[in-house]
Amino acid sequence: MSSRSDPVVITPDLLREWPVPAGARSKYDRGQIVVIGGARKSPGAALLAGTAALRVGAGRLTLGVAASVAVPLAVVLPESGVVGLAETTAGSVRGGGLEALAAELRAADAVVVGSGLDDAEEARALLSVLPGLLGSDTRLLLDAYALGALPGLGDGYHSAEELVLTPNPAEAAVLLGRELTAAPDGGPEDLCDDIAEIATRYAATVSCQGVIAAPDGQLWLAGTGQGGLATSGSGDVLAGAIAGLLARGAGPAQAACWGTYLHAAAGDRLNAGVGPTGYLARELVLELPALLAELGQRA
Repeated sequence: MSSRSDPVVITPDLLREWPVPAGARSKYDRGQIVVIGGARKSPGAALLAGTAALRVGAGRLTLGVAASVAVPLAVVLPESGVVGLAETTAGSVRGGGLEALAAELRAADAVVVGSGLDDAEEARALLSVLPGLLGSDTRLLLDAYALGALPGLGDGYHSAEELVLTPNPAEAAVLLGRELTAAPDGGPEDLCDDIAEIATRYAATVSCQGVIAAPDGQLWLAGTGQGGLATSGSGDVLAGAIAGLLARGAGPAQAACWGTYLHAAAGDRLNAGVGPTGYLARELVLELPALLAELGQRA
């Protein structure tokens, strides 16, 4: 079990004293982000992640998705560039087809991998070649199927200063190679030891169920959020929000704390306006700009 500090509760005052970079004059200054995902069966996951990144202020978005869904996504999200990637007969993104994204990956400030991927072997192949295509300062966030591929790729997959992981509890167990020690019905505090261990093992910043852990043992708790966040697509919104802040120039721990808080606070707002369950992940995205503004943030 990794050593860790006592968790700090994230509050609006804490975030106001820890502002994300602002004052950009162009979309390139606000950060370029690439989302890799969007298999034929789940193109909406990449759409949610990319839209969340734009809603927190990222400037330029490119989606790398299965070729069969590229044009429909380009129509649905005209603010994004969309690159069709090679796919299997089942519509899964092929791991060896990233050359079509090479220029975008080299220029990216942040890259999200996993939103809507659906083939474990292809995800592993994709992750094995990805680091060689990234720019030297590119920050990388792994989610969903990309997390399941990570344990087989060895330690030091990416620089500790650049890697962020956003597992759900089931994916956290895969990363640890064992069941979580936290009680299934416990609160976020019960997850702290497990999430801190993942952060240390993979030299990454980790956000899971409102717990954020840095590789050096620092811990934060979102201190907000409702059960309605446990809905399809919610994790894609979280991944996109964190990655959008990374693209803007926030550090991994700062982006994870801000993004996790915003995601949870959006759930709180919808809980009050819609109900404790039944709101949609795409509705979380719509709350993000106003929440940023209330915290005194601007692009």
